[in-house]
This record gives sequence, C-alpha cells and structure tokens, in this order.
Amino acid sequence: MTSPLVYLVEDSEMLSMLYQDYLRAESYDIRAFRFGKEGLDALKEQPPQVLLLDLELPDMDGMDLLRYVSEQGLPTSVVVITAHGSVDIAVEAMRHSAFDFLTKPFDGKRLCTTVRNAAKHQQLTSLVDIYRANYDLSGFGGFIGSSLQMQSVYRILESAAPSKATVFITGESGTGKEVCAETLHKISPRKDKPLVVLNCAAIPRDLIESEIFGHVKGAFTGAQADREGAAARADGGTLFLDEICEMELDLQAKLLRFIQTGTFQRVGGSKLETVDVRFVCATNRDPIAEVKAGRFREDLYYRLHVIPVNLPPLRERGEDVLAIARRFLRQFAEEENKHFTDFSPESAQMLLNYEWPGNVRQLQNVVRNIVVLHDGEKVLPAMFPPPLNTVPVTVPVAQAITSAPVAVSSADAIRPMWLVEKETIENAIAACSGNIPQAAALLELSPSTIYRKRLAWQSN
Repeated sequence: MTSPLVYLVEDSEMLSMLYQDYLRAESYDIRAFRFGKEGLDALKEQPPQVLLLDLELPDMDGMDLLRYVSEQGLPTSVVVITAHGSVDIAVEAMRHSAFDFLTKPFDGKRLCTTVRNAAKHQQLTSLVDIYRANYDLSGFGGFIGSSLQMQSVYRILESAAPSKATVFITGESGTGKEVCAETLHKISPRKDKPLVVLNCAAIPRDLIESEIFGHVKGAFTGAQADREGAAARADGGTLFLDEICEMELDLQAKLLRFIQTGTFQRVGGSKLETVDVRFVCATNRDPIAEVKAGRFREDLYYRLHVIPVNLPPLRERGEDVLAIARRFLRQFAEEENKHFTDFSPESAQMLLNYEWPGNVRQLQNVVRNIVVLHDGEKVLPAMFPPPLNTVPVTVPVAQAITSAPVAVSSADAIRPMWLVEKETIENAIAACSGNIPQAAALLELSPSTIYRKRLAWQSN
C-alpha cells in the first residue's frame, strides 16, 4: 500500500526537522518546504493527503495556501500550524475547511494523532466521493432513498435486470416488494412486454390454478368461456407471484414444472402451451422456515431462489424516512390543495425516532392523514396521529459521548451551564481521539465554535 503523502510547509528549518522526526515512525511520504511558493507549486503538481501548514511564511501568507486548497477542492486535509492561536485565525482557518488547528508548541504525540486522523479522514472522504460518483443514488425506479441498505438493493436489481434469472424478494409487509418487481421489470429488456401481478394470498384456493394457467370452457362450474391465465398474459414479459408461500402444495408442484419447462396446460384442457416468462416472486415470511415446516416445497424454493433481494425495513434506512415522507407530503398536498412544504425539525425527529412496524405503507398513510386533517406550511408534532404523537421529539446527539446523567436532588447539585458545556465538549473531543472537527460534527456545532470556547476557557 502506498504511504500517505504529507506536505510540511514550515519556514523554520529546526522545527521542520523536529516535526519530520516526530512523524518518522508513521511511515509517511513527507516532503518539506520552507517557502509558500514552493508548497503552492507542489500542490498544483500533486496534491497530498495531508498538508501541515505554518501560517507565518517568509514569502506569503500561509492562509493563501489554505484558500487555494479550499477553492480548488483538492483532496487534501489541511492542518494549520501557528504560534498565534487567536480566535480570529482559528475561525478563518475553519471557514476555509481546515481539518484541524495546532498552536505551537505541541508535542510529538499530538502531532502524530492529528496527522493520522487527517490522513484517515481524507482516505474516507475519497472513498465516499468515489462511491457517490459511481454508486450513490437518491432513488432508483420507483424507490426513494440513498441509504447504504438501499444502494445494495439498487445494485442487485441493476445487475439482475438484463438476465432471465428468477428473483426472490423478501421483506416485511410494506417494504415495497411490488415496487421492487415493477422496477426490475421497467429496467429489463422485457419492459415493453406485460408485467402481470398475481397475489397468491388474495385469490381463493379453488381459483388460483385457473388464475395462473387459465381454463377452458366447461372446466368447472362457472367456466362459461375459455380464459387466459397470468402465465399466457405474461408471455414475453414478467410474472410476479406475490406472497408465494401462501400457495397450496399441490399447485406448487405444477408451478415447479411450469418454471422448469416453460410449458403448462389450462385447467380442463389437454393442449400444452409454451410461453417465455421471467419469474419474480415475493414473500413477507421466512422461506427457509416455511420449507422446514413442510409448507413450501424445497425443490421449488431452490428453483426460485436464484437471485435473492432482501428489502430492509424502514427503521433501518436512516434518513430515507425523511426523503420518503417529504415526497408523500408534496404529492398529497398537491392532491388535497394544501400548503404543506416540509416537516418542522421536531416533527422530522419524531419520524426518525419511530420504529415503523408497517414500513413505507404505514408512513404513506400517516402523511396522508396529516395532509387531509390539517393545513399549514410545516407539519408540526401536534398534527401526528396515534401512535406517533407519543414518540419523543428529540434525542440528544451528544448522549452517547457524555457520561451517565447525574441525578440532581437539590439546588446545591446544580452546576453552572458553562461547566456542563465544557465537560460535554471535552468528553466529545476525547472520544474522538482529539479530532475536533469530528467532535464538532457529533455535537452539531461548527469547529470554530469549539476553538473559540476552548480559548475562552484557557484564558479564565
């Protein structure tokens, strides 16, 4: 693996050698420059992963190099070094996206930790940029969301679409299994042919065979004419068998023969018909458990389970909840001629905090309920129907960083707010191994705010 490239722009030759000696055990490719112009030329030729930048340079202001890195969007984490740790300088450095800020003098351990974090940050940033450029989708087909779980689903569908291989979709009720089948069909070469959807749980048992394979006139009471089944209607296209585990065992055997041969007979008929069908099936049950219980044929399971797609529940999709809710809000507000444009911060947090046992279908119903019964620019917590109206509005972001809460039993136990704030910030910095930008992100503060507060505490 190539060693991270680190540029050190420091006019003091003694300090430059000291810093290089500190970093020698870290296996970096270190290149030192005494003048800002040299560092600038090197940045233009080959940006490093990390730039250690002294602001007091003999030929130019080091802040100009920082601005260049920021304006050009270079893949470089800049660590500013200065002997003048004023609040104004720190704020200016953070405004131009400096990764961290070191005030002279500092020891080798502090420098090594900072550079290590800066290199790791840049590596992760580069990976995320590559991922977003090649894989990150805010939606796909009929899906909405950019969570990692859904990105995996999108990749599988994209890869499976050109083939005829059977796709087996699993997931809780309301996760979008039919949307998945529709998306797969729309991006496949069969998109101009029919997508026939058959819900095996919604059709009476004595009629499901006829629904799949069709029947001839007189095959049973009420069969007054020949009728095409789903298999014939899906010829050249896709047959989606939803809730496949609800199918009776004797019909499962006929379905297995149909999948293996591509041929079938209508109920009451003797003619063998041949069709070209791509099979997609889905269930909200555990298919392996159904096989073990004897309710689903093992040979049919392995015939169907070629390309598995597991749709994650909404509670595991993070910020996707808000993206989906906002899409529904815009859609329903337009339909109902209401004025809603977004959720308030509190109501958005409530959406994120809820478990969503009914998944996307439940979220859709909740948003429609709100739009029908209320109006306004923002959705407020009071507008949520049960059980969402009992969900906690906020969860402290720093709760995982701070120590266990202290019970306050008397006025004497109450501490000044500045001290509580100081302890929270220092605990966050310690939990992030001294990485102030990372701690700031977790605390939902700007790094410049943390630098300003720490300098204020040091002066007290």
